[in-house]
Amino acid sequence: MDFAVFLGYFTGLRFLDETIDLPALVGTTLFIHFLDGIACGLMAKRNHRPLYPWVVSGLLFGIWALTLLLLLVIQGKGRRGEQE
Repeated sequence: MDFAVFLGYFTGLRFLDETIDLPALVGTTLFIHFLDGIACGLMAKRNHRPLYPWVVSGLLFGIWALTLLLLLVIQGKGRRGEQE
């Protein structure tokens, strides 16, 4: 497995387009991870979670960090509903 294939599957972009070349893949990955970092930061701040660790994890892990944060937020809202 070469770097382009790993990066494609890690970001999920290879599922969308198997023929994406490395320069386009790297550029798209950087842009998407930047947006994921912003989204993680906004969601973390709104749900009273630590801001900077989630921004950094969003920048590094992209959609995987955003998915984890979303699951934690959903789980937290379910617990608050049970307590009331």
